[in-house]
Amino acid sequence: MIKKMASTQGDETDDMRRKSRGMLKMYYGIDEEKPGMTTVDPCDIDGAHFKHDIFLNKLIREKSLTELMDRETDVVRQIRALDSEMQTLVYENYNKFISATDTIRKMKNDFKKMEDEMDLLATNMASITEFSAKISDTLQDQRQQITKLAGVHALLKKLQFLFELPARLKKCVEMKAYSQAVRYYTKAEKVLIQYNHMPSFKRIHEDCLVIVDELCQKLKEKFQEKDSSPKELAECVDLLLELKEPAELLCDEFLSHARQKIDEDLAELERQIQLQSGVIPLIEEVERPAQAYMMAPIDVLEFVDHGCNTFLSNICLVIASYNDMFLNRLQEDENLDAIALKKLVNFVNSLMERYFDCVHKRVLLEKETGDNTILVRALDRFHRRLQAMNKLLPDTDFSRAGTEIVSKAARERGAYYLQMLKQHFLDCLTDVRQNLAAPKQIGKQDSSDSLSELLNNTETSVLEQIKSVLANLQAFISPDITFAMKPYFRGPFCIQDVREGILTNFIRHICQVCSDFCEGAAERGSIPPSLLLILSRLCEDFSNSIISHLVVLTEEQLLMEDTTGVTPISKLCEEAKCAAQKLLNHYVRIQGLTISQMLRKSVETRDWLHTIEPRNVRAVMKRVVEDITAIDVQVGQLYEEGIRKERSSDSSRRTHSYSLSQQQRRPQWNFTPSIDNSLISNIQKLFSEKIEIFSPVEFSKVSVLTGIIKISLKTFLECVRLRTFGRYGLQQIQVDTHYLQLYLWRFVSDENLVQVLLDEIVCSTAHRCLDPSMMEPSVIELICERG
Repeated sequence: MIKKMASTQGDETDDMRRKSRGMLKMYYGIDEEKPGMTTVDPCDIDGAHFKHDIFLNKLIREKSLTELMDRETDVVRQIRALDSEMQTLVYENYNKFISATDTIRKMKNDFKKMEDEMDLLATNMASITEFSAKISDTLQDQRQQITKLAGVHALLKKLQFLFELPARLKKCVEMKAYSQAVRYYTKAEKVLIQYNHMPSFKRIHEDCLVIVDELCQKLKEKFQEKDSSPKELAECVDLLLELKEPAELLCDEFLSHARQKIDEDLAELERQIQLQSGVIPLIEEVERPAQAYMMAPIDVLEFVDHGCNTFLSNICLVIASYNDMFLNRLQEDENLDAIALKKLVNFVNSLMERYFDCVHKRVLLEKETGDNTILVRALDRFHRRLQAMNKLLPDTDFSRAGTEIVSKAARERGAYYLQMLKQHFLDCLTDVRQNLAAPKQIGKQDSSDSLSELLNNTETSVLEQIKSVLANLQAFISPDITFAMKPYFRGPFCIQDVREGILTNFIRHICQVCSDFCEGAAERGSIPPSLLLILSRLCEDFSNSIISHLVVLTEEQLLMEDTTGVTPISKLCEEAKCAAQKLLNHYVRIQGLTISQMLRKSVETRDWLHTIEPRNVRAVMKRVVEDITAIDVQVGQLYEEGIRKERSSDSSRRTHSYSLSQQQRRPQWNFTPSIDNSLISNIQKLFSEKIEIFSPVEFSKVSVLTGIIKISLKTFLECVRLRTFGRYGLQQIQVDTHYLQLYLWRFVSDENLVQVLLDEIVCSTAHRCLDPSMMEPSVIELICERG
C-alpha cells in the first residue's frame, strides 16, 4: 500500500518537476547538460536522470518504516515549497508579460502618429519639388547672364574695398581700432602684392605700408606704457605677429614691459622687509588710510599673501600670456619655440630668485615669536602657490626651491628653540644659585628652598619648557599642511631638526654645562657645593628616566616611524651618567678640601711641643663634626641612604682605638729605637686593607660622606706627619681623634675605615712625639663626654 501510494505520488511529482524545469530552461536559454560533464545518478532526486522507481525501491530496501514516514514528510514539504516558488515565478513573469504588452501597445500608437507625419512630409516634399522645377524652367534662359552679373558685382566690391583701403586704415588708426585695421590689411595684402606691377595697385600698397608702419609703431608704444594690462599687451603682440613683425624682438619687448610691473611688486616686498627689520623708520602721518596700511609693517602671513596676490599672480599671468602668444602658436621656424622658451625661463628664474630671497629674509625675522601657527600657515600658502606655478612652466621646478626655504625656516625655528632652551636652563641655574645664596632663617632648613624642591622645580621647569617646544613644533607636521606630508620634508625635520637638533643637543648641552662646573678653575671658589650636588642629581635623574621619557614623548608626538641614524637613548643616558659622576666626585673633593683646610690650619698654627695638658676637645673638631653633619643633611635631601656594612658593638668601637694607644704607653716607647716602631707600623699596614682616598663615589649618601671623611682624615694624617709633638700634644690628638671616632662612624659605610685612619693619625703622632706618654682611655672618654 505504501509502495503504491509512493509510486503514484512520485509520478505526479516527477512530471511536474520535468515540466517546470523545461519551462525554466526555455525561458532562460539554458542548454541541456553536456555529456561527460556530470555523473548519471538515477537516485539523485534533483538530477536530470532521476528514476523514481529505482529511488523508491532503494528507500524501501535501506530505510525503516519510521525513516520512510519522515522521508515522506520531507518530500511533501519540498513539494509545497516548489509549488510556492513556481507560483512566484509565474507571477513575476506574468507581470513582465503584461508590461511588455503595454509597451507594444504604446509603440503601436506612436508608430501610427509617425506614419501620419511621414505622409504629410512626403506630400510637402513633392510640392517643393514641383515648385523648384517650375522656377528652373522659368529662369533657364537668363541663368548665365545672372551668374556673370553677380561675378562682376563681387569684383567691383573688391576693387572698391581696395581703393578705399588706405582711408579705412587711417580712420581705424585714428579711432584706435587697431584689430580692425590689421584685419583689413591682411585681407587685402595678398591681392596688393599679386598686382603690385600695376601702378594704381602699387600706389595703394605703398600708402597702406606707410599706415601699417605707423600702426606698428603705435602698437609697440603700448609696451612702454606702465598702465598697459596683460590683456592689451597680448592683443598688441597678436596684431604685430599678424603684421609679420619678428617674434624674437616681440618676446624681448613683452618681457621687458612685464618686468617693470613685477619689479614694483618685488620692491614693495623688499620695503616691507626693511620696515620689519627697522632699516626704514615708520611714517606716522600719511594722507590716506590705505597708504598708512602699506607703510606699516605686516606679519609674515600677510606678507606671503601680498606676495602671492601681486608678484606670483602677475608672473603667472605673464607666463600664461607668453605661452599663448609665442609658445602655443604655430611658428614657421622650429627653432623659434626653443629660443622663446629659453627667454621665458631665464626671465622667470631671475625674478623667482629675488622673490625666494625676500621670503627667506622675511621668514628669518620671525625668530622672536614663540607661536608657529601663523608662520606655518604662511609657509603652507607659499608652498601651494609654487606647486601651481610648476604646471604653467613645466621646465622649471620651483617647488623644490620653495621646499628648501620651508626646510630652512623649520631649521631656523629649531635653532631658535634650542637657544631658548639653553637660555632657560641657564636662567634655572641662576635661580638655583640665588636661592642657595639667599640667607636662610634659623630653624627653616626644610623650607621651600630645600635642595630637593630646588631640584624638582628645575626638572619640572625644564620638562615643561621642552614639552612646550614640542607642542609648538607640531604645527609643522599638521595633517592639513601640504609640505608636512612630503617625505623629503617630514623625515629630515623630525629626525635631524627636532630629535637630534633640539632634544639631543639640549641634553648634551645640559651635560656639558654641568661638566664645566667641574673644570672651571677660575670660578671654582664661587661655585656653591650644594649647586654641584643638585646638578649631579639632575644628571642622575636624566640618565635614569627623564631622557627616555623625553625621547619617547618626542617620537610619539612627531609620529616618527623610522629612527635610523639617531643617537641611541643608551648613549645619551651614559653621557648624563658620566656628568653626574663627575659632579658628585667634584662635590666630594670640594667638601673634603674645605674640611681638610680647617684641619690643616688647626695643625699648622698650634705649638704642639709646648701645649698645655688637654682639658677639652678642640673647637675645630666640633666644627668638623658640625660641618659633616650639615653635609649629611644636605646630601640626604637628594640621595638615598645607601648600603652600610654591619657595624660592631659600642664597646669594641670605644676600646679599639685605644688598644694601640695602650701599647704605645708601655715603657718600650722610651727605650725601643724609633726604627722598630716604624717597622711595627709598616707590618701592621701590610695586614690592613688598602684605603683609596680619591676613589669614585656611588650615588648614595653614605658613599658621599665616606669620600669626604676619607679626604679630611687623610689630610689630618699628612699634616700630623709634618709636625713634632710633645706629650700633651700627643694626648690632645688622642682626645680629638676619639671625639671624631664617637661621631664620624655613623656617616660612613664601614666604620673600620674611620678607625683605621684615626689609629694611623695617633700612631703617626706618637712617632713624631718626643715624649710619647699616652692618656688613660677613661680620662679621654670623660673629656669627650664633657665636650
